[in-house]
Amino acid sequence: MGAGNEELGKMLTRSFLNNLINQNRLPSHIVLYNSGVLLATDGTDTANALKELEKKGVQILLCGTCMDYYQLKDQVGLGQVSNMINITSHLIDAAKIITL
Repeated sequence: MGAGNEELGKMLTRSFLNNLINQNRLPSHIVLYNSGVLLATDGTDTANALKELEKKGVQILLCGTCMDYYQLKDQVGLGQVSNMINITSHLIDAAKIITL
């Protein structure tokens, strides 16, 4: 989350996702690409938070190229594997984008 200390960034991202679950207004989509797909790895608390958000109707999109690069296809049990065409379309159509 942001630039700076990697460990602090991980802590902030974990806290953001865990607190997002309890918000009244949720995003329609969460798009994970590059190393962001690691957040969806089974057994992590970030994956658990993403699963909860998915249960609440948030669409989780995972970059397929990134999943292949990090060899995660068998380690992620949430979201929808997507491609850059679909991801780009969602980003362009979004009224608001929050980047971490």
